[in-house]
Amino acid sequence: MDAASLIQNRLRLSVAAKEAFVRESADALARLARMMRESLEAGGKILVFGNGGSAADAQHFAAEFVNRFLLNRRPLAALALTTDTSTLTAIGNDFSFAEIFAKQIEALGKPEDLALGISTSGNSENVLLGIQAARRIGMRCAALTGGQPPKTPGGKLGPLCDILLNVPASETPQIQECHLFIEHLLCELVERDLFQQD
Repeated sequence: MDAASLIQNRLRLSVAAKEAFVRESADALARLARMMRESLEAGGKILVFGNGGSAADAQHFAAEFVNRFLLNRRPLAALALTTDTSTLTAIGNDFSFAEIFAKQIEALGKPEDLALGISTSGNSENVLLGIQAARRIGMRCAALTGGQPPKTPGGKLGPLCDILLNVPASETPQIQECHLFIEHLLCELVERDLFQQD
């Protein structure tokens, strides 16, 4: 396959993943935006976490809330649990890598907060343990995942969450591209609901 054909093929796959997600999960995405708004209005915050590219997504998402997305407005409380290298390496060294998010949630989480785990497979152990820790605190929980049959869509994360946003695709790049699309939509919906009522 030449470069031009490869580019066109990847574009088609990326667009198809987004279209399939919107067909299946637009209502769930709107519900999650409302849950986020409710947590923020109650004085809570969004705690978001994942590994690798999903860690980068967590940081990107939190930055859009704390700074701004499309509107100039007051900062919104969001924290990526992927950025404090001293905490991450201390927990990984003294306990295990599997606990890097759970321990932070135990330290920082409150019932009015919302936990958002990001895992393309839905099976990342440290993300699962983070969501379980949030559940014990009484936080509402959501996840961004990927996968389609014969795999279990959402993996092990699905049953642990109040809302699951699963991208029905099998390739990690398309799932991650759609996750960014979802994250931007969540930012825009929350920002609009809180600050641009018209």
